[in-house]
Amino acid sequence: MFVSSPLFSAIRLPATASQLRALLQARGLLVVLLAVVVGVVAGVLVTAMSQFVQFLHWLLFNTPPGGRLSAMLALGNPLQAAMPALGGLLLGLSIFWLRWRKFRTPVDPIEANALHGGRMSLTDTCIIAGQTMLSSGFGASVGLEAGYTQVGSGFASFLARFFRLRRSDIRILVGCGAAGAIAAAFDAPLTGAFYGFELIIGIYSIANVAPVMAAAISAALVTNWLGGVPFPIELPHLPELTASQYVPFIVLGLIGGVLSIALMYLVAGVERGFAKLAIPQAVRPFVGGCLVGLLGLLSPQVLSSGHGALHTVFQLDHSLAFIAGLFALKVAASALSLGAGFRGGLFFASLLLGALLGRIFAGLITFAGPLFSIDPGVAAVAGMTSMAVGIVGGPLTMTFLALESTRDLALTGVVLATSIMTSILVRETFGYSFSTWRFHLRGETIRSAQDVGWIRNLTVATMMRKDAETIDASTTVSAFCAKFPLGATQRVIAIDENGHYAGMLLVADVHAHDAQASVPVSDLAKHKGTVLVPAMDASIAAAAFQQADAEELAVIRSVNDPVVIGLLTESHLMRRYAEELEKVRRDLAGEK
Repeated sequence: MFVSSPLFSAIRLPATASQLRALLQARGLLVVLLAVVVGVVAGVLVTAMSQFVQFLHWLLFNTPPGGRLSAMLALGNPLQAAMPALGGLLLGLSIFWLRWRKFRTPVDPIEANALHGGRMSLTDTCIIAGQTMLSSGFGASVGLEAGYTQVGSGFASFLARFFRLRRSDIRILVGCGAAGAIAAAFDAPLTGAFYGFELIIGIYSIANVAPVMAAAISAALVTNWLGGVPFPIELPHLPELTASQYVPFIVLGLIGGVLSIALMYLVAGVERGFAKLAIPQAVRPFVGGCLVGLLGLLSPQVLSSGHGALHTVFQLDHSLAFIAGLFALKVAASALSLGAGFRGGLFFASLLLGALLGRIFAGLITFAGPLFSIDPGVAAVAGMTSMAVGIVGGPLTMTFLALESTRDLALTGVVLATSIMTSILVRETFGYSFSTWRFHLRGETIRSAQDVGWIRNLTVATMMRKDAETIDASTTVSAFCAKFPLGATQRVIAIDENGHYAGMLLVADVHAHDAQASVPVSDLAKHKGTVLVPAMDASIAAAAFQQADAEELAVIRSVNDPVVIGLLTESHLMRRYAEELEKVRRDLAGEK
């Protein structure tokens, strides 16, 4: 039995899910609440993926319980060096199957937010996550972070589309998924949040602070509760750093930037090498796995992502020659793995390589003279952030990662100075992070996750008028003036006997030549060689208007089929562009 009372009768609960969604959106709560859910799920998925890869390492490489593959000093059995090749064989089979089933190229969070309004496929997400775990689990020198961010963002995109959120809110929630994944992977909420701001959403604004931070914090808490938090970087007591001691670290930042660019070129070069050798794409991971396995025989620390190796860099005092050798082997293993087609990224590899670079730099400085020596631990942290900024991007992201990993605020100035120098060098001389560099190699033009998809969606087909007046190009001026008196319309499109575009006619101009009554209007037509097609986006159409110095252009069906289907004016194009630009600005500022 239900009890009726004035209190219960005064409460009006929404009758449908759509009304509930409208109520929450009006109060600005829905995105934040969904972000918390995304963070929780991201924490669970990241922990599960990490534990599964650890299980594969125990099964295939006999790692000790709680141990890391890259912390091993030698493989227990030489046959274990064949595991990357076996993983490459399995990955190649999956590539062959996907190509046979005609699956499209998967979309990652950066591409989704830049071009597709945050829309991601759950199928793509599962494929990338599975291939990433397979690659890292069998020892390929790739990190899991790409898989982590994919599952977090993929679930977030699905949830946002389920609740039919706006384009801007979908993009924010995708950023929340990536933020939660990185926060869970490193037990670093601020790192995860700024990863979402800088790399996935593309901007920091008041509108996205609450949901992104909520996702990052909830993901870190869940991962802590599940016991999946990686160990922090332990440093001894650091010396006091003065402003004059920043100079070596600024130099280290420049070196890290140069090496980051070189590594990205090296990965692309290996990929081109496989292509020039005409090795089928499905076979390349097997070949690459064989080569990575040989490197693993020399040092297992180059295998997998490198968590264990990074720990030993800070805990053990290796010789300079050993560190330099490990650096070279890790560079080779990472380039071979990614160039051969193993799924993963360079996130954690950049951290390990940067830490090794810092130790090498500190050793060389000390060798040059005791007066110029710098602390190896500080140099390792600064180098770690330097190469991570150069390869992954996000100077604030990597600065917070260093601070949250070491829990030492004394490093703030050094790490930030190093990150900024690396960021400036890479941006001014190269212009890409590893992710956007891969897009560039595929022919894309995006350089960040900032939303440019709305420009591509603003096509000529969506802006053109379909009621354009047409006339036969052989019509005389007198006949034209009789059919289209002044004031009837502003412009008419001339077409030939096949119905193809023959030029643009301005009614006022034709009437100005009424003395030439017998002249065909085709002689007065303008812009005969410039037309638009429906698939052109706003930026390409604007360039066409500027190049032709035209105020109106005809739209044809295609280049091979120049039948006129519409008309677009420059004024309408610029007005629609300004409207969409203002909409984007309001979304970024959180204005309704």
